[in-house]
Amino acid sequence: MVGTVHVIGAGLAGLAAAVRLAARGESVVLHEAAPQAGGRCRSYFDRQLNAVIDNGNHLVLSGNGTMREFTRTIGSAHTLTGPDRAEFAFVDLDSDERWTVRLSEGRLPWWIFDKQARVPGTKWSDYLSLAPLLRAGPDATMTDAMRCPPALYKRLIHPLFLAVLNADPAEGSARMAAAVIRETLAAGGKACHPLIAGEGLDVSFVTPALAFLEANGARVMMQHRVRALGFAGDDSRVDAIDFGDGPQALAVDDAVVLAVPPNVAASLVPGLTTPDEYRAIVNAHYQIAPPPGCPPMIGVVNGVSDWIFAFDGRLSVTISGADHLLDESRESLALRIWEEVARACKVQSTPMPVWQLVREKRATFAATPAQDKRRPGARTRWRNLALAGDWTATGLPATIEGALRSGNRAADLLRPA
Repeated sequence: MVGTVHVIGAGLAGLAAAVRLAARGESVVLHEAAPQAGGRCRSYFDRQLNAVIDNGNHLVLSGNGTMREFTRTIGSAHTLTGPDRAEFAFVDLDSDERWTVRLSEGRLPWWIFDKQARVPGTKWSDYLSLAPLLRAGPDATMTDAMRCPPALYKRLIHPLFLAVLNADPAEGSARMAAAVIRETLAAGGKACHPLIAGEGLDVSFVTPALAFLEANGARVMMQHRVRALGFAGDDSRVDAIDFGDGPQALAVDDAVVLAVPPNVAASLVPGLTTPDEYRAIVNAHYQIAPPPGCPPMIGVVNGVSDWIFAFDGRLSVTISGADHLLDESRESLALRIWEEVARACKVQSTPMPVWQLVREKRATFAATPAQDKRRPGARTRWRNLALAGDWTATGLPATIEGALRSGNRAADLLRPA
């Protein structure tokens, strides 16, 4: 087709759609309301830390196929690094017990038979309790669907899936959890190598995507907010976009990928149902070099912290499902988290290093069964309009993989390969 595809929103979903289309030689214009691309997956310079940090600590895995394809296309695959096997370090702050879960590489889970590789205090048969998740219905939460022994639940399943879903397993969708299990744990350790954007999310996902788009003839327009969409009289297509200076007519072969947050999409598209509940994430950053031998990431049990990430000159913490922390003072919360970081990483706790705290009240949609039912598909009733975003019906929680997958799907609907 000869028409232009207007991609509205330059978060990861919009970038994925634009890159996929530009790679095929399509005419693409990318519109972004903010001064920068990346959406919730971006880096910025923090004056307090005097360093570039990410707005959140995002983890991807070696089995995230869409993510791997995207970074190969834009030339940034080498910026994602991690251990050469699936290893996850943990610490229990109550007992100071430490262990590392080491998944076997193949599909057969030999690791659950190895006391040195599985969670301490668990038996190999405990892991069979996860199987019912794979058969869970649309209304089931994780804890509805499984009867997980306490040691396994507290020391692996709860911290892992709290991070994956950004919701406590007691309320989190069993179906979304099952989708993650199928693509990771069930696929074997080779699909679970943790990969971290050590140079920042911008370097791995955003700047190279924008460079790719420029090199392939796409136009990128920042601070270009969509105010309204116009729909044809016969309700068959989007026929105009209003960016604040009046409707701009679309040619008959033009198309639109709407890759904006769910509340924005609902305000632009008549009758669109979207998720309308959200969960918070808190990230804390401390200006201190990780001690020698510090794992790249540590799961925390019996603490306010969930995961600690070791970067060059910085220790960072992510706390998922963090709505209960939104009203605590910044100083009090930063100190509480730092005391846990110092214990977990075995560094001196006083004085507390220079720090920064970032609270995202609407970090992701709530990954509950009820909210999952509100997720629309990419296809709409208008032939030239497709939706993209991690909040659409990807089957996955609000993850980088889900966002990229949704962008690809929207692109393929409008311009099949």
